[in-house]
Amino acid sequence: MRLLKVLVVLILAAVIGLAGYAYFGDMEPVRSEVRSPIGGAPATPVPGPQAGAETE
Repeated sequence: MRLLKVLVVLILAAVIGLAGYAYFGDMEPVRSEVRSPIGGAPATPVPGPQAGAETE
C-alpha cells in the first residue's frame, strides 16, 4: 500500500512537471549580438595525406 502511494505521488509530480514545462517552455531566449576578433590565434594545421598512402 505504501509503494502505491509513492507511485501515485511520483506520477502526479511528473504530470505537474510536464504541464509546467509545456507552459513555460515557450519562452524565447534574449538575443544579443556577440563579436569577437578573428586572427588572434594561429590556425591549426589540417593534416594532409600520409606519405606513401595510396589514393583512389
